[in-house]
Order: sequence, then structure tokens, then C-alpha cells
Amino acid sequence: MHAVVLSDEPSTGSSLPHFEEKGETRKPHIILVMADDQGWGDTGYNGHPFVQTPELNSMAKDGFVFDRFYAAAPVCSPTRASVMTGRHPIRTKVTNHGRYMRPHEQTLAETLKASGYVTGIFGKVHLGSGQPDSPCNPSGMGFDEWVIGLNFFDNDPYLSRNGIIEHRKGKGSVIAMDDALAFLGKHKDRDQPIFAVIWFPSPHDPHQEVPEGSSLYEGEKQAGYYREITLLDQQVGRLRRELKGMGIADNTLLWYCSDNGGLAEASSGGRRRKGSIYEGGLRIPSIIEWPARSLSGRTTVPAWTCDMYPTLLAMAGIKGDFPHPLDGMDISRIIAGETDSRIRPMGFWHLLQDGQGTWSDRIQKAIMEQQQAGKPLPHHPQRIQKDVEAFPQFAEETATGHAAWNQWPWKLHRINGEKYELYNLIRDPMETKDLSGYGEHSARINGMKKALHAWMRSVLRSLNGHDYKGVHLPSQPVPKQSTEIPSKG
Repeated sequence: MHAVVLSDEPSTGSSLPHFEEKGETRKPHIILVMADDQGWGDTGYNGHPFVQTPELNSMAKDGFVFDRFYAAAPVCSPTRASVMTGRHPIRTKVTNHGRYMRPHEQTLAETLKASGYVTGIFGKVHLGSGQPDSPCNPSGMGFDEWVIGLNFFDNDPYLSRNGIIEHRKGKGSVIAMDDALAFLGKHKDRDQPIFAVIWFPSPHDPHQEVPEGSSLYEGEKQAGYYREITLLDQQVGRLRRELKGMGIADNTLLWYCSDNGGLAEASSGGRRRKGSIYEGGLRIPSIIEWPARSLSGRTTVPAWTCDMYPTLLAMAGIKGDFPHPLDGMDISRIIAGETDSRIRPMGFWHLLQDGQGTWSDRIQKAIMEQQQAGKPLPHHPQRIQKDVEAFPQFAEETATGHAAWNQWPWKLHRINGEKYELYNLIRDPMETKDLSGYGEHSARINGMKKALHAWMRSVLRSLNGHDYKGVHLPSQPVPKQSTEIPSKG
């Protein structure tokens, strides 16, 4: 559902002619691939001492690599919402893992579909329901076809195919690629560009999937984690080969990244790991490949998952018309090598609310059994309507949790609204020397505090529903807005 923006913040969007060859009228196919919990350093091309990622290494050699790419959040669901909307996930009510993205949001899939794309999503979604009548299922997000898990899954998963649950046999990440390749094969010869999202369930624990050569990494700590990284690497290679075999690789824009920092702090690329607002919880691998445009090189300019929506539209030559304020920006000029700086800071905020457990197989198995028996489905209406009509009102000065303002190369942390820390990420990439107590930085700190506080208030206004004033979903009542100020969780 779309809404008119009622905010003093400008939306961003542009079209970059550099990516339009003379006489070229075909829009590129777009494929987004995402790992679940892979850290920046958990690849061969970023120097990991033993994990084998030959396919990602090859993609990095052939494509364009971001050295400072960030997830919008240090856990999965929020980052996925940022990819879909170009907005900080708290704006969309995805405040932590397991929260549903509001169907009021305009998604990347909806925008591409309106521009003529056929759309499909496969693998772990973790942004809503897999039931056919939920406004928070992938159809409600703009996808024509979908085969999904609600959260991570491993071997022999229960997956929802456009609302009908299937019990599949095999490795979850391989199955996700099977379904994506079937979708691509079905549509490759049609006069319509393709948008496919492949969100792997690996390398999330409990690491039950194994690649070819299951004895890999014996004796290494977290061997199962690294085996699943090699498994997904094999599937990325399979995808790239199949795109060539289908004859569509040349005009396919393929973007690979992770959803948050990794599980191994030593190779996270920064301080801490998944779950943290410090660099190790946010810094992730990211590669773009588009053979028709010969993308190549590597940049240290920072970017993040909120940038993907406006950037993809610019690269595809589609005018961005965003009804809600974006936190991301079009970085296509960075990718094209036309600039080496970022003009817009990045804001992070985690633990405003607690996450919510989502046991994908358990939930979808129960639904499958009821579907097959012709009985009413379980989890009604609490799961299919979860978060749709919930508009709790947060006070605009709420500062629960850990926030940060990345105004490159400076990063200001605000912890529970009380403690501040300042780091220079070029000189101190591991965030070891807090500069907040040094008088020489007082003016910088005051300016960054002001910007961070203003951004946090803006995010809370979005969360409270200000972006959707006067808008309600079809066949849904106008949400009742409470004056209650909720506590954490």
C-alpha cells in the first residue's frame, strides 16, 4: 500500500544515464542474493585464512566490490526490510527480528512490478506471513511468485509456495536455488524483465547443511558455520553458470550481500559480531556484477542496504517516486567510478524493542497439516494480521537501545540515550579508542549529536504512523492509534 509522504524530509531518487547504452531499451534482469549471518571477513576474497569461497572470489574479480558495506541492522529481519523499502527498518515497524513489515510500505518489488517486471522471492523472508490471506505475505510485498520459509531453515524444510505449504526434501539453500532457477527458466524467454530475490537460510545456526566435501574444516572452530558458507558459495556459482546457460547473464544485474555481521568475531571485519551496532555486527560482504556494463573495481566509500532500492532503480533507468522518506541514497555514481565520496550519513538503531521467535518449520508444518485436512488454518488472526493494525505511540525522545551515526569517517554511538562514544573509522577501524572525552572533538560531537537526535525523532515519527496519514489498506479498517508509550519488548 502506498501513501503520500507527510514529512519535512526529502525523498531521494535519480536516474543515471551512464548505465543506459545508446540505443539500449531493455531493462536489466535484477537478482538479489543474500546470506544469513555471513561476516565481512568470511570470504576468501576478503582474506579469510581457510574458508573456501571460490565462486564469490570469481564474482569479486569480475564485478564491483564494496569494502565498507553495512547492513541496516545487526540482525536479519530489519535488514531485509531496509532492502525492500530503502528506509531504516524501525520506520517500517521491523524493530527487531521476527517483526512484520507493514503492508503500507512501498517496496522495491512493487515499484519494479509497476515498471513491467515479473517478480519472485525464494528462501528465508522473515518479514511476515506465508499464509495466502495475509497482507504481510510476499504477494502483499509485490511478488508474483514465492517459495519461502518464515525464518531460517536447514535440511528437509517446510516451505510456503504462494500460500500452500510443502514438505521438501534436501538441503535448504540448494532448494532455495532450485526454486529460483525454475522461476528464471520459466520467464527468461518472455518479453519481460525479471526481478528475483534469493535469500539463503545459511549460514545461520544450527548448521545442519553441508557442502560437497562434508569433511571440510575438521578441527576448526565453528566448522559447521564455514561449511554452510562454502555451500552457499557453491550455489552462487551454480546461479552464475545457469544465467550464462540461459543466455541472460550479460544483462543481469546480480547483487550479493549478507543480512548482518557474522558469527565469528575474529573475521567480522570490526569490533564484536552479529547483534552489535559496533562495526563487526554491521559490516558485510557486498559484490555487484553486471557484464553488460563491465562493472569492476573496489571502493572504500561506505554504503548500506538502505541504498539498494534507489540505486537499483537508477541503474535500471527507472524514475524513483518514493512516497515515504528514504534513509538510503542512489550510489550508482560511486559504482560507476564518478565519485569517491558519500554525501548522506547513515543512522543505525538496535534494541528499541526485543525480537520475537519464529520457528519456521514448526509453524508451517502445523499449517500444512490443516491445509491437507481441509480444516481451518492455525494462527488466525494473530499471525496473518500481526503488526498490521498496531500503531503504538512512542515518545519522540525515546532512546532505548543502541544507536549510532556514521558520518564517515566519524561514528558516534548513543547507548540507551545516556552514554556517547566517538571513533574515527579510518584511523581506528576496530573502534578501540573512544574520542568522546577529548575537548578537541567537542564541536564535532555536538554537531553529530544534534543530527543523530533529529534522525531518531524522524524514525519514531515514521514508526508512530505519520508517514501513512489518511491511508488505510484495502478491506482493512483504519488502524486505531494508541497513546500508550510501550516499554522495551
